[in-house]
Amino acid sequence: MGILTWVAFGLIVGIVVNILDPRPSSDGLLGTVILGILGAVLGGLLGDLVFGTTVSRFNISSLVVSLAGALLLLVLSKTLRQV
Repeated sequence: MGILTWVAFGLIVGIVVNILDPRPSSDGLLGTVILGILGAVLGGLLGDLVFGTTVSRFNISSLVVSLAGALLLLVLSKTLRQV
């Protein structure tokens, strides 16, 4: 995927993850996009290792894998902030 596609996908995934998070986020729009992009990358790597599914284009499986990666990153970042 191109850079603009990753940014758009990251924005969508980041917004969905921030909506699913019951605690308010203070990261702003840039933090949301970064969380979404990194979540998509992490989800793509883990999805490829475990299920053979990658984030290749806009489809349901890419969205689910990216959301799982972003949720994992969100949980890790909230946990590390409390330490």
